[in-house]
Amino acid sequence: MQLILRTVVIFLALWLVLRVAGKRQVAQMDAFDLVTIIVLGGVVTQGILQEDYSLVSALVAIGLVTLLAVGLSVLTWRFPGADKIIEGEPTILLQDGRPDETAMRAERVSMANLLAAAREHGIRDLEEIDLAVLEADGAVSFFTRSTGEDDQPPEHRAKAL
Repeated sequence: MQLILRTVVIFLALWLVLRVAGKRQVAQMDAFDLVTIIVLGGVVTQGILQEDYSLVSALVAIGLVTLLAVGLSVLTWRFPGADKIIEGEPTILLQDGRPDETAMRAERVSMANLLAAAREHGIRDLEEIDLAVLEADGAVSFFTRSTGEDDQPPEHRAKAL
């Protein structure tokens, strides 16, 4: 029973830490982020198993973490409002060619990062962008206002990072 309680508490603590850490994809992580996650894995294992190296304890912990992850997934599917709390909400970083400095600061996205993401999609100038959205999963979606495309719905003009 103690193993189950430790696993649940550590899972929830990790979820909270990752939610607070912000929206980043694995591809956006630098070397420090990767090392931090690896070290965190070792610390979590010791915290859950309390230096217990038995196979059964490890399997129970792995199964429980998987069950908790699936449980959160089912929760977000069943209760759409929970999705905002568990996974986060998209954030508008730029609208009508003008960056939202407050949103960028809150999400820790620099202008250089936004410009680099735009260039990856062939966007040279911020004036070309109608809307840039930082999605809950860390991807940046761009909606451009190219000539002749203004009559199309935004989903046909989207370019996701």
